[in-house]
This record gives sequence, structure tokens and C-alpha cells, in this order.
Amino acid sequence: MAEIAPDQGRARGASLRARLRPTFIAPDRLRAGLRSVGWTIASLGLFALIWEFCWLMGWSDPKLLPPPHIFLGDIPNQIQFFNTATRWAVGVSQAEAPSGLQSLVTTVLSTMARVIAGLVIASVLAVSVGVLARYFRLFDRLTMPTIMLLSSVSPIAWLPVAVFLFGIGNGPAVFMVVIALFFHMVLATVTHIDNVPVNLIHVARTMGATKRQVYLRVIIPAILPAMLMVLRLNLFGAWMVVLVAETTGVGHGLGQIIMLARNTFNPSLVFFTIALIGALGFLTDYALRILQRRLLYWLPEKGTRHAL
Repeated sequence: MAEIAPDQGRARGASLRARLRPTFIAPDRLRAGLRSVGWTIASLGLFALIWEFCWLMGWSDPKLLPPPHIFLGDIPNQIQFFNTATRWAVGVSQAEAPSGLQSLVTTVLSTMARVIAGLVIASVLAVSVGVLARYFRLFDRLTMPTIMLLSSVSPIAWLPVAVFLFGIGNGPAVFMVVIALFFHMVLATVTHIDNVPVNLIHVARTMGATKRQVYLRVIIPAILPAMLMVLRLNLFGAWMVVLVAETTGVGHGLGQIIMLARNTFNPSLVFFTIALIGALGFLTDYALRILQRRLLYWLPEKGTRHAL
């Protein structure tokens, strides 16, 4: 039997230990994540510091523009307004009503569910219509002029239509999110399909791919990165629209809290809800970024901004 050199044995041992060692986050990625969190905290802190400075100098009226230490310093009192059971329900006593924290969680989850449902429905419909419009010429001629005409209509104008069709509840809110995203995502899908490099299509056809295979194997994967970016940008539009739709009466929703704060002239509750909406929008965008990195694993993580 051939003898193993000491250096070779140590190398094999190190390789075996490396394979058996638990997998942790890469140090570079961990440092980049901590750096991003640090800059996020610094940015929010600077914004809050400027706001507090304006309050300290007397430039902003605390009754109209309460500084962060006021509307964030009394969170238990703020979340009591999220208990909508005692306001809208009949015959519900204070003891039977859910707690403020429970109502806060219910309100946040209800709004997020409407946003996610509308986002998913709009994405599936828009990508399907966009692909069909380029796959079938007749479908393109029959649908695209109408879509381009309706894309300029404000989503708020669809609110009465949503109430006529779905009444009061979750239906109008989800419908408003779908309407706000659908038309622009269809136009984005068509535009990205038209911008797919022709060389990729020629190579696929040279290799014997059919029209269906070209769309499934070449065009859709080619437009997927751009469509995910469009989805992220439309996410903020979805949050804007759902708050307006929830004012029609959905039981639980952040739009209902904004309307309550307006009717009772409660600026602290307004800014507390705005801060909560901003945090939720940031978290959902972060989740989409993680999903984008998982799905588009073949793309480089660092772009031009990181290289400059």
C-alpha cells in the first residue's frame, strides 16, 4: 500500500473537516448585511433627528406634526385604537372585545393579505395577457388598444366600480390592487418581450425549437429579471391603493385606522400608522428581494453601483 505523505494527509483531513463543519453565512455576506442594516438605521435616525430638531426649535406644531418621540413613545395607547370591535360591532362589551395587541396583529395581517393577494393575481393575469398578446396576433389586436386606453385611468376612479361589483368587504380592496397593477404590468410584459435579443430566438429556432418552446425556454426566462423588478416597483403602488380601498369598510385594515385618525383629528395615530405602513412596505420589499435572489440564482449579485 502506498504511503500518504504528511502534507497530503493534513490536506485531506482539513478537507474532511471543512465538509463536516456546519454551514454558516459567509463572512462577506454577513458584513454586507450588517452594513446595510447600519446605514438603514443611520438614515432613519437622521430623518427622526431633523424632525425632532424642528420640534425643539418650535418650527413644527406638536399638535399637527408630533415628533417621533410622541407618537412612538406611547405605543400601548396607540394600539388601543386598532380595536375596531367596540366601534363597529353591536352588543360587544369591552370585556369581550379583543385586546389592542391582538387587534393590531389582525389589522396588519388583513391588510398584508389583501396586498399579497392582489399582487399575485395581478402578476399572473398581466404576464399571461402580455405573453398571449405577443403569441397570438389576433389577441394582441383585440386587447392591447383597450388596455392602453384604460391604463391612463386612475385606480381611484375604479373604487365605485369595485363597490358595485363586490359590495363591502375584502373583494373591493383586492380588486383595487389588481386594477392598479394590471394594466401597467401588461404593458411592461409586452415591452420586455419586444426587447428580448433576437439572437437568442434565432439560436433556439436553429436548434429546432418550436414557437411554444421559444416562449417557454427563451422569452419568459429572459424577461423574468425585469418583471420581478417591475413587481417590486408595483408593490409600493399596491400599498397606496389598498389603504384607499379599505376606507370603504372592511372591518379590519390600516385604511380604517387612517380614516379613524382623520375623523377624530388624531395626528399621533396618523403618524404611528404611517410608520407602521412604512415598516411593512420595507419588509415586504425585502422579502421580494430575497425571492428575486433565490429565483434568479444565475445572475450576479453585485451590479454597477457596487463596482463604482
